[in-house]
Amino acid sequence: MRIFLAGGAGALGRRIIPRLTALGHHVTATTRHSERVDILSRLGATPTIVDVYDADRLAAAVIAAAPDLILHELTDLSRFDRDANARLRREGTANLVAAAKNAGVTRIIVQSIAWVFPDGTTLATEEDAAVSGTAVDDMEQLAWTVPHATVLRYGMLYGPDTWYAPEGQIARVVGKRGLPATAAYTCFVHIDDAAAATVEALAWPDGLYQVVDDEPAPATSWLPVYARAIGAPEPEITAAVPGTPLGRPVSNAKARAAGWEPIYPTWREGFHHLTDT
Repeated sequence: MRIFLAGGAGALGRRIIPRLTALGHHVTATTRHSERVDILSRLGATPTIVDVYDADRLAAAVIAAAPDLILHELTDLSRFDRDANARLRREGTANLVAAAKNAGVTRIIVQSIAWVFPDGTTLATEEDAAVSGTAVDDMEQLAWTVPHATVLRYGMLYGPDTWYAPEGQIARVVGKRGLPATAAYTCFVHIDDAAAATVEALAWPDGLYQVVDDEPAPATSWLPVYARAIGAPEPEITAAVPGTPLGRPVSNAKARAAGWEPIYPTWREGFHHLTDT
């Protein structure tokens, strides 16, 4: 299969490319930065330098790649800039979908997130309504305009090259006791398990899948374990600030039924490997 991977130089993209090429797929991978071209080549992809906001150049790149599938793994969170990431989800996805349609590509797989539901305590499935009107909702709705679409709602990524890596942004905050443990839920997934699910999704039926581990948990449960794993001080246990989202646990039953078997079924196991070298 010929695959156009938008966001090939990102933390997930760099893990996805070798898995795809090992299966015999031809991968054209995008980056905005010329210094990352060699990385993509070493991973086995054909690199192309293109900015997703340059609609004309993006359309030309997709035509040149002649893909069977668009794989959307673009994010813009390196500076913790949520507005930039929201713009990418809306405008970047719109340009990518338009480029796919212009090139006659009828299948897309899109990276989304699992924390899209109103607060609750019961397991949310793919049948439950997500919050509408957000940048994530807009991105997903754009994906559904492609004839064959798969949306993967990843949990919070942890592991190498993520915010939760020992040198990552969250780790630095936790190291200063700057993140209190509250009753707010988080659904995690190790970055390698997310990459594996993405490749496996090539064979899944179209639709929505929640790619999270088996144990959604409040921060009062996971944050002390995480802090100990990275050698940080014990976090402060506090009540949630009124008006702060408390999240909702999310089910991975559909992805499990499709055959996905994570290496780290829960964060309890995965956190112990955060400092592995």
